[in-house]
Amino acid sequence: MEGLAELAFRRHHAQIYRYLRRKTGDPDQAADLTQEVFADAVATLTRTDRAPDSMLAWLYTIAQRRFADEARRRQRSVEAAALNDALDELPSPDYGTDLAQALRESISRLAPSQQQVVSMKLLRGFSFFEIANECETSEAAAKMRFQRALSTLRADLEQQGIGL
Repeated sequence: MEGLAELAFRRHHAQIYRYLRRKTGDPDQAADLTQEVFADAVATLTRTDRAPDSMLAWLYTIAQRRFADEARRRQRSVEAAALNDALDELPSPDYGTDLAQALRESISRLAPSQQQVVSMKLLRGFSFFEIANECETSEAAAKMRFQRALSTLRADLEQQGIGL
């Protein structure tokens, strides 16, 4: 199967790269994603004994998934940065700068998915229905993620000696 992977690389590398370049608009990012596509293809082909019916269609599917994964990662990074920026702008005269800093640090220690939900709910005012749609999950899962994030924040702040 490794020979098949090498053949697929030689035949389809340029097509997959062009596809990802159009999707990303960035030649460097497209090159990185193309490498990931073919690394995934090699890994899959070495684990199985059957080749896909259409190698090019299969590679496009992998490329689509890699692009979607990267887009989600970038969106989470943007939202985490927006959350940190919003927290920096929050006035803290009632609680002092120490609490604001502790809260900022506690939020930064949350899992990215929890940071995203906290940002969407508390700072952007999204409903759980909207959060679920944005995160491609159920409304119950969005609520649970938010509750767990709040529990984690509360525990982290209490561990720092800050009671809420």
